Amino acid sequence: MTVVMPELEGVEHDHHDLPTGVRIHVATAGPADAPVVLAQHGWPQHWWSWREVIAALRGDVRLVCPDMRGFGWSGWPADGDFTKARVADDLLALLDALGLERVLMAGHDWGGWAGFLAVLRAPERFSGLVAMSIPHPWQPPATIFRNVHRLAYQIPLATPLLGERLVRDGRFPRAVLETARRDDRHWRPEVLEAYLAVLREPQAARASERLYRDFLVREAPRSGAFTGQRLEVPSLLLHGYRDPLGRDFVQGFERHAEEGALEIVDRAGHFLPEEAPALVAERLRAMCG
Repeated sequence: MTVVMPELEGVEHDHHDLPTGVRIHVATAGPADAPVVLAQHGWPQHWWSWREVIAALRGDVRLVCPDMRGFGWSGWPADGDFTKARVADDLLALLDALGLERVLMAGHDWGGWAGFLAVLRAPERFSGLVAMSIPHPWQPPATIFRNVHRLAYQIPLATPLLGERLVRDGRFPRAVLETARRDDRHWRPEVLEAYLAVLREPQAARASERLYRDFLVREAPRSGAFTGQRLEVPSLLLHGYRDPLGRDFVQGFERHAEEGALEIVDRAGHFLPEEAPALVAERLRAMCG
């Protein structure tokens, strides 16, 4: 990785070689004796997407922010597998590596999907779940049919060679960042560059392509596998009112958790950790309480 990592005061950085076959970079902020939140970013970002949440938490919570396999300053996985089940494997393996028995899981975008999988698989490792800006896995076929056009952007990203080229070029991920942020503020140029610079690297571009292709080819056809499964821990799904994914994909979430809640965030789009960091921090703080 030739891109210089963004700096954030009070953040510690480390790498862990996991038994899942990947070297994961982890950024950690907050007191060692504070409640722990494992926070997984989504696409097209990395650990730095949590910077404003870290500031808003004011040290009340210890936030552990791994870079997803293949992204940010994490390594390429030995198996080349970018199904979200493998990302969930990484999350659980990281808890073991850090000696953490039970934490609150927080995930944005694909990090939220991986969070669903990790909590479903090992509920005893999590005190709760806060998923953000991601459809829940229990989608009725009619909802998918009505909203399939909202997922069309995934097809070019998932196309071999084309997806990698689009990501390295920078215009496609820039368009996603700019059009999906809808809080009436704009990204600062240096923030955009912090994300786009990493995506110009061959590894992150390849990882982006695999992330979407594995979903469309290997994961989406098996969506029925979630039937009958329920989240056994308190779970909150946060979704921006203006998110371009729409609101159909998050309806009914409450029925699939023992203690489930859906919150629509007014005047916000897709990037809730940066569009509504104070609200995200408050919900994490409350779930840790």
